[in-house]
Amino acid sequence: MLRIWIQFLVSVVGVLLTPGVYRTLAIEVSTPKELTAANGTDVRLKCTFKSSQPVSEKSVSVSWSFKPLGSSSEEKFFYYQEVPFPPDRGQFKGHAVWSGNVLKNDGSITLTSVQFSFNGTYTCQVLNPPDVHGFTSEIRLEVVQSVKLSEIGILAAAVGGAILLILFILSIVFTVRYFRGRRGDAAIELQDSKRASVCRTHEEFMPINGPEKELEKDKLRDDLEKSKLHEEEPDAKSEVKESHANLKPSDDD
Repeated sequence: MLRIWIQFLVSVVGVLLTPGVYRTLAIEVSTPKELTAANGTDVRLKCTFKSSQPVSEKSVSVSWSFKPLGSSSEEKFFYYQEVPFPPDRGQFKGHAVWSGNVLKNDGSITLTSVQFSFNGTYTCQVLNPPDVHGFTSEIRLEVVQSVKLSEIGILAAAVGGAILLILFILSIVFTVRYFRGRRGDAAIELQDSKRASVCRTHEEFMPINGPEKELEKDKLRDDLEKSKLHEEEPDAKSEVKESHANLKPSDDD
């Protein structure tokens, strides 16, 4: 029996010491432990709850309070029961809006255009009679000049960088293959041109046979006859001149 009581006490202490959540056997209120928001942006303060009693618009009430950073005083600035009651004065006037739904066990609010003065601890309190003990959960909000990269953002950047690297490597591979192909085509064209020139040279120096040889002989014979005629023409002209000279009368006659 003593062992059973010890196990029960240990389990109860473990439940009560769970970070960011304060529990009882009746109601449970949960919020994120920390949030970061950039100056001038909107941030949702999420608050969910579980109750052992039936939940309705009339029965559930939600209140939010704020404790500035480095201060021990706490002020309530938002209240909800059936309808939201946003702050009508103070620094949260016009900056706090209802964004929850009690029928879905959601008591969240949204802070719009956050300022550096919003740094501090926010407490969400939910009541659902007969769960009236007012158990709360806290969020620590940090307002910064620019939002720090989250793990998801870092992962997305890493994946994007890896994809870009793969695309860059593929582009290099395709470029190298393209220029290698162009170089191979040029080498093939050069070899073809060399082969064609060799074939033409071989054809020029090939001996002429058959009818072609006879035609070549006839051509040579015609060329020889033409050259002889050209050589005989000057001799004929000189003979004509001599005959004219002989026919001319002399001065003695």
